[in-house]
Amino acid sequence: MRILVIEDTDDVGEAVVHAFERMGHAVDWEKTRRDAEDALAVQIYALVVLDINLPDGSGFDLLSGLRSRGSTTPVLVLTARALVDDRVDALDTGADDYLVKPFDFRELEARARALLRRRQGSAVSVLSTGDLALDQVARAVTVAGRPVELTRREITLLEVLMGHPGKAFSKNDLLDQLYGFENEAGPNAIELYVGRLRRKLSGANVEIRTLRGIGYQILAPTASGQ
Repeated sequence: MRILVIEDTDDVGEAVVHAFERMGHAVDWEKTRRDAEDALAVQIYALVVLDINLPDGSGFDLLSGLRSRGSTTPVLVLTARALVDDRVDALDTGADDYLVKPFDFRELEARARALLRRRQGSAVSVLSTGDLALDQVARAVTVAGRPVELTRREITLLEVLMGHPGKAFSKNDLLDQLYGFENEAGPNAIELYVGRLRRKLSGANVEIRTLRGIGYQILAPTASGQ
């Protein structure tokens, strides 16, 4: 999934970005409210991680503007303000969750996973389609209980497809979820990853179908047989 981190403190920002990249996500990192607004204007994110104290304004104002435009993107607020009133303000402004600094990165990762699952409409951390299962916590894939070795980006691509079985994703949709602004990749990269997934998942009873001129979708056995 593609995540936007808005944090002006270098060491915190680097650690947060590293944590999400280790989970397999594409991450964009902005340090000011203005740069974050520019990123949000051109890109759709699965999750926004927002520091409240920014050098050119309040994260609350950015969050309020995001919600006033009708955006439902999950927002996880990072704040050094530990008072109950501050946490209430964050939630009332439109935050989906918050963490008080300093925080344990294991908790950050767990809260982010919970918000991403909620966005996908799932309450559990294991995605299943046919006999294919993806554990989003362990970043592990099995076919009929048999482990399958996939690369980080292959897992991320599969996670996007399995999060919405039957939904068609264009190559650009998938590129947006696999790569951040700092990484350059073209549609051929998606073709490459899809080809690798098909080979590695050849024993599964699911199908990654190509829709000519549209993109790709993953189908469970009952759907692929229709």
